[in-house]
Amino acid sequence: MHRSLTFSLIMLTMGLGGCARLADVGQVPDFQSPANGNEVFAMNVTPFAAQSDIATGQARASLWQAGRQSLLGDRRAGQRGDILTVVIEIDDSASISNATDRARNGAEQMSLPQFLGLPQRIDRVLPEGASMAEAVSGTSSGSFSGSGNVRRNEELTLRVAATVTDVLANGTLRIEGTQEVRVNHEIRELVVTGYVRPVDVSRQNEITYDRIAGARISYGGRGQISDMQQPRYGQQIADIILPF
Repeated sequence: MHRSLTFSLIMLTMGLGGCARLADVGQVPDFQSPANGNEVFAMNVTPFAAQSDIATGQARASLWQAGRQSLLGDRRAGQRGDILTVVIEIDDSASISNATDRARNGAEQMSLPQFLGLPQRIDRVLPEGASMAEAVSGTSSGSFSGSGNVRRNEELTLRVAATVTDVLANGTLRIEGTQEVRVNHEIRELVVTGYVRPVDVSRQNEITYDRIAGARISYGGRGQISDMQQPRYGQQIADIILPF
């Protein structure tokens, strides 16, 4: 009874998951709305510097403007809600090879051809074929051989706009950038998050991925092609629970 109930629950769960996916048949995958994301929330927050300028009644009619919008102003991202460009140019390759070889041999032998005539007397009472002349003899050998080879080659070139979602107490900027591109029935998703120093942002308001601390870069997709590249739910469950 218990097994039957468990099997029924598994089949019901798989059926519900399949029914949820049936609603997507013939439909293009939807975009994820950024309205409730961290980027839009950060953009809607008025920076403290702008509030300070309004409070002090800064003169707007002056011929010299020292702000970020002036001719020589620093337009690099540095406040919450600012946008900068993340340049991702990954061209990594690695080749690792190692080999291990180990061998061991051993031999042990003990015999009692003559020991006060006792071996001969003992041989008389032993079963036929048994003898004390060759009391103990043993050999052992062992060998081990192992090898490994790893080859990896990755190349990725992308550019994505990221938003400063938070400014830490030490001035470090937390950035987050998302991008979705839909082609036919497939959506390409790019997500970049991490922490950067304001001084690492170039004059072009760009920063390379290797200057992002705690970088998390995700490049994938969802749609018909991605579904075909994934094993079915039943096969994934079978791979987990089957012991063979």
